[in-house]
Amino acid sequence: MSRPCPLEMRGVRKVYGSGDTQVTALDGIDLKLETGGLAALLGPSGCGKTTLLLIAGLLEPPTSGEVFVAGQAINPDDTAGSRLRSFRRRHIGFVFQKANLIPFLSARENVQIAMEVDGKDSEDAARRSRELLEYLDVIHRENNLPRQLSGGEQQRVAVARALANRPQLVLADEPTAALDSRRGRQVFELFGRIAREQGTSVLCVTHDQRSLDVFDRLLHMQDGRLVKG
Repeated sequence: MSRPCPLEMRGVRKVYGSGDTQVTALDGIDLKLETGGLAALLGPSGCGKTTLLLIAGLLEPPTSGEVFVAGQAINPDDTAGSRLRSFRRRHIGFVFQKANLIPFLSARENVQIAMEVDGKDSEDAARRSRELLEYLDVIHRENNLPRQLSGGEQQRVAVARALANRPQLVLADEPTAALDSRRGRQVFELFGRIAREQGTSVLCVTHDQRSLDVFDRLLHMQDGRLVKG
């Protein structure tokens, strides 16, 4: 049985302000991501990439248009509601430019807490955490605090946390900006492996032109519109 489409956006617009101060951040976005694909979202600063990611991640509602995640239509009025927060935890993983790990928790605990917040049993959450850290080749660091990890190791733990609840969609915002070219490529290759082996769709906002050959699909934005991809 095939999994539902991880993300679909139909005619999505996002307008900030009104009157003379009105700014159109997204202007009629149509986008569909396939299961198990790795896509890069490219474009100059201010073109709407981060806004698209926020709406895809159900962190902001669109002004108009439709958003579907894991095959379910999202009601914009529910963006701040507890039901949608629970839905977001189960279906979407996030990776940011900085790992944003909790400094007083170990690597394993940083992954585990993502499941415990969602009501998972502590023992099962610990087991899943170790499985993910092993999968991402940082199991030897499971008891280390974030300050004891390298930048690349911190991002791998952040990726493990994003995968904790088996999401269909992972959204990454400039995940390699703080890494050198070698470690940055390793992160993108890791996302490609996750997409292939886990069947997770990954969408990365990036300015990094050095590793675009890793991606299955390149999406280009300009002035709030998708112009290619």
